[in-house]
Amino acid sequence: MSFVTTKDGTQIYYKDWGAGETVLFSHGWPLCADAWDAQMLFLGHHGYRVVAHDRRGHGRSSQPWSGYNNDTFADDLATLIEKLDLKNVTLVAHSMGGGEIARYVGRHGTKRLKQMVFIGAVPPTMLKTEKNPGGLPLSVFDGIRNGIAGNRAQFYLDVSTPFFGYNRPSVKVDEGVKLEFWRLGLQSSVIGSYDCVKAFSEDDFTEDLKKIDVPTLFIHGEDDQIVPANDASVLAVKLVKNAKLQIVPGAPHGICVTHADVINKSLLEFLNA
Repeated sequence: MSFVTTKDGTQIYYKDWGAGETVLFSHGWPLCADAWDAQMLFLGHHGYRVVAHDRRGHGRSSQPWSGYNNDTFADDLATLIEKLDLKNVTLVAHSMGGGEIARYVGRHGTKRLKQMVFIGAVPPTMLKTEKNPGGLPLSVFDGIRNGIAGNRAQFYLDVSTPFFGYNRPSVKVDEGVKLEFWRLGLQSSVIGSYDCVKAFSEDDFTEDLKKIDVPTLFIHGEDDQIVPANDASVLAVKLVKNAKLQIVPGAPHGICVTHADVINKSLLEFLNA
């Protein structure tokens, strides 16, 4: 398997398929690079080089005790980009991955980037504060931590239902999709998935977003119950110069799976623009 080693000795697993312009994917919590299968297969068949990594503590990467914060995630991503000497890259991120790529720009700039895509992403910030009154209260995230520490397997299985919108009366439940979420989630380390809650919920990416100076697309599901669009992408797009926003009617947080055809089409159009 392919790995790069970070400055603290953590091994980051990655996939590197195809040839052409590079698209690098950053996954959401608590998943891994496999969450991008539909997009990597599609874009690989359309002549792109597709790269995706497992964040530290997730998937096939090392499971250290520490380092589960966005500064470290951004530096891990920079290590991957630099070791592979990637240039003119399009960064694509889902959910928590949006914080990772935003912080990457905040710490490392855009000199290696061509453009960016945020899908159902957490920026600018999720936590309810005086500056962010539409955010979620800390008690919500404490509940997530309690679920992880208590019965992680059942918690992930339960979360998969609203994640993919399977609690909506008009939506057909796909048990395979739920079990895949559960399987990938349990590949993460318990300390990694626990500590990541603070990273994706409490960090404010406002200043990172303001530093983005490459073409940027925000895509968000209208019915996202995990990261509501109005408190995330609708606000984030205003912070990035000349960014565009696409709201997908009726789509849930797990939009890359449930609406893979829509996401793939939008990505290809953006890449070819």
